[in-house]
Formats: sequence, C-alpha cells, structure tokens
Amino acid sequence: MKNIYIVAILTALILTSCRQQQKEESLSSSSETLVDTTAGSCPYLTNDSKGNIILSWIKKVDTSTSVFCYAVSNDAGKTFSKPIEIPGSTNVHPHAENMPKIIVKASGEIIAVWGALNTNPKNAYSGLVYYSQSLNSGKTWSKPTSLVTDTASYDQRYFDVALLPDGEAAIVWLDNRKSFNNEGSGLYYAVTKGNSGFINERLISGPCCQCCRTNLFIDSKKNIHVLYRAIFNDSIRDMAHIVSTNGGDTFSEAAKISNDNWVITGCPHTGPSMAENNNGIHFTWFTAGSGSGVFYNHSSDDGKTFSARDSVSGKLAKHSQITTLPGGDLLIVWNESFPNGNKFFSRIGIERREADGIRSWKQYITAENGSASFPVIKAINENTAIIAYTQNVGDKDHVAYQTVVFR
Repeated sequence: MKNIYIVAILTALILTSCRQQQKEESLSSSSETLVDTTAGSCPYLTNDSKGNIILSWIKKVDTSTSVFCYAVSNDAGKTFSKPIEIPGSTNVHPHAENMPKIIVKASGEIIAVWGALNTNPKNAYSGLVYYSQSLNSGKTWSKPTSLVTDTASYDQRYFDVALLPDGEAAIVWLDNRKSFNNEGSGLYYAVTKGNSGFINERLISGPCCQCCRTNLFIDSKKNIHVLYRAIFNDSIRDMAHIVSTNGGDTFSEAAKISNDNWVITGCPHTGPSMAENNNGIHFTWFTAGSGSGVFYNHSSDDGKTFSARDSVSGKLAKHSQITTLPGGDLLIVWNESFPNGNKFFSRIGIERREADGIRSWKQYITAENGSASFPVIKAINENTAIIAYTQNVGDKDHVAYQTVVFR
C-alpha cells in the first residue's frame, strides 16, 4: 500500500511538471516595440469607454521639460495612434512610482492626472497632483486643475484612480495632511461628480509610507479596496488593506495583508497591486521583511483574512503588477536585476497563476543584457495580454511594449 501511495504522488508530480512545461513552451511574445521614438518613461495602461487600449506615458521634450501624452490602440495592442499631448502638462514630473494616469468615465469623459514638483522649505521632495478633462474624445482639454485647493496641503503624490459602479471616477493619494502625530502621510479619497472634477476629498487612513504608490480597486460586488504601504508601530512598513462596503461612505480599519514586519527607516519606492477573480482579491507586493523579493497572496473574504504569502521572485525583484485573465487565471509582472560581472542588468518577468493562486509558470520576456523596468500589464483576452515598460535604449529611456500570447 505504501509503495502504491508513493507511486501516486510521483505520478502527480510528473503530470504537474509536464503540464507546467507544456504551458511554458506555449508562451510567445511579439517583438519589443517603442511606442514613440522620442525618449520617455512612466507607462500606464487602461481602456477607453469602447474597450480600446490606452497607453499613456511621459514624453521628454528637452533636458528640462517633459509632457504627459497618450496613444490609443483599436487593434488589441498591435499598433497605437500618434501620441496625443495633454495641453498644460509640461509641469509633469517623471517618477515611475508616481506615474501619470488616464481614466475614461462611462460617459466618455477622459481625465488625465499627473504629478508635479512642489519643492518648498517644508519638504524638498513634495509634489502636487493636477488633472485635466476632455469631454470630446481628446479634441480639447480643460485648463489643468489642482486636485487639492486647501492651502494646508503642500504634498500630494502616489495616487491611483478607478471607475466606480455609477460611472464616476475615484482617486486616492498620499497627502501631508493627517490627524495623527506619527511619521507618515495621510491617505485621501475623492470622487468626481458629472463634469465638475474631483470633489468631497477626505482622509480615510494612515499613517502611510510616504513614497510608495497606492492601489485603488473596485470589485464585482461594488466594494472599494485600497492597498498601500502603511507604517505600523512607528518603524514597520508593511502592506495594508482597507475596504468600503457602502460606496465609500466609510472604510475599514487598516489590516496587514502579510506579517512581513519589515523595519526600515526609509521608503522603498515600490508599491502594491490588486486583482480579482471568483476566488477573491489577489495581491502582489515587494518587501524585505522576513525574506526579500516580490510576493503574492489572496483573500477570499474581502480582506478579513489573508492566505500565507508565496514568493514570486527573489530579492532583486521589485515593482510588481497583477491582472486577471477573463477565465480567472492571474498574471504578475515585475522587473528584476541580474548581476553580470561588475554590471547589473534589469529584465521584465511574467508569472501565470491558476485561479486559486497556484503558480503555473514563470518566464522573462526582455533581453538578458537590457535595462527594462516598471512594467504594467493589461489583459486583452483569455490568451493575450499587453505589457508596457521603460526600456533604456542608447542611454535614453523609452517606452516599449509587447503583446504576450498563451496557447
């Protein structure tokens, strides 16, 4: 009986290995394409109200000036339109953790949101958030508006945006205004109303690590989730989750998604990401607590409990993003450094996990001797996804993309 049991286990392991190997061999990606020949960085992917893919980024104008722009693909990421510049966005500050973003409301209104520097005696690294609206498919734009009008706020950064069930847009960001004396930023939330832009801002949590991006996500049950790096007990910087089950009227208390217990006196500049399928909410993040690298876990009860974390990749992996394929499987992308002699190269990794979070395979899609970083990902269909990232070409950063196909 014991021998039969051992044989059964070995058979299962072999079948699993064969299945994973078969999936690995069926992964293919398009050649790397630069979205624009002009230098640029900070890519972001979203969809318009018709389902077309929008790729936005910061285009370099000269040595001291950049502009926020975007391009649209109506052929599932194969090609993109010429770059469309956002008027008045030349104050945009390139920062991959504080990437500018485009969001398109159900009405068709396009909102472009970006960060600018706000150097001042209180904080030499502080910034402001601006946004502009287009009501005619990008033909004309409103004058850029400051997200916050309260003069007590001199530092707004690391924002995220998402569409609400009623068709409006929501935004979260880190702000110097807070209701506590501890180190760290306050977490703020606001929503749009018609064509009036973002209104009704309020503090919803904190203290937050001051320089890691936030993640805002609306699930299929209309719950509003926010994920961010919090500061616990004055020195621990772990990922925290809050959720609103009443349309944003109130949010839950912050809960650690994992007890990493990372004690650090600085900010790692690498934030988290969320996705959803029928098994719940799924998370990916970087930590150097209790082991270093990119990790994954999930919650099947809206953040009341969390599964044990599982390693995605090692200590030199950072800046992970996660998305869900239509069938429920998960894709995680990240950038990872590799030493070669006295040089370091950076590659983009991709991992597929089954709907329950079990890893299927893991690969790298950029050159071994390249310098690719800060990937973002968007599922196109069950077999295809698009990945955009910053690639250094000829000592200049450019925005590149690939479509990845699974057979």
